[in-house]
Amino acid sequence: MAVRQGFLRAVEVGEPMDGEDRDGFPWTLPAVAALAEGLALDPAVTYLVGENGSGKSTLIEALAVAAGLNPEGGSRNFSYSTRSSHSALGKALRLVRNTRRPKTDFFLRAESFFTAATYLESLPENPLMAYGGKSLHEQSHGESFLALLVNRFGPDGLYLLDEPEAALSAQNCLTCLRRMHELVEAGSQFVVATHSPILLAYPGATIYECGDRGLERIEYEDADSVRLTRGFLESRERFLDRLLAD
Repeated sequence: MAVRQGFLRAVEVGEPMDGEDRDGFPWTLPAVAALAEGLALDPAVTYLVGENGSGKSTLIEALAVAAGLNPEGGSRNFSYSTRSSHSALGKALRLVRNTRRPKTDFFLRAESFFTAATYLESLPENPLMAYGGKSLHEQSHGESFLALLVNRFGPDGLYLLDEPEAALSAQNCLTCLRRMHELVEAGSQFVVATHSPILLAYPGATIYECGDRGLERIEYEDADSVRLTRGFLESRERFLDRLLAD
């Protein structure tokens, strides 16, 4: 049986350029500092998990920039920019590539997907057929996400997703997981930042926790979002009693 090969094998930080300042954000984040030792990427699905502010979105945005994608979301063909807020990390990253090259790519950034949809509708040609043929603005947030996954994402693609669960119901998180599996089976590779225990459950995926100790590979059962959700559902009354106590 042939060993599966992704497009990206690893990511690491290159040496500082002359005069480059690496004293402030994002270099002070432990997760970013850990990239000095390199980070291996799963050929199928890699997850980044961790608390708000731990660096998940910073890392996946930088990865998108290093891969040549629009930092505000979209593919390498998206050229819009509303506010240049991405860090210098993307330019400092070095991607360790395999011999395979993706046929397509996309950076789904939940917080700016509305802007990406507006950009699509501003183009003189009609790109919406690749997104299901219906305006993404004429659908709910979750429906537009699924339209992207089902219609725009195709085989042999590199897909970077930043908290896609932000717009999805629990049922549609399962739909997203199923679509990811179809695309993985068709040769695609995913890197996903998420808080969702459902999305995190892809079998055999590599999970990295961003935290005070940098980047640590963990098992699904050890992810904070999984443990906390399970504990809450199993002992809801106890959790609420402690949470809401005077």
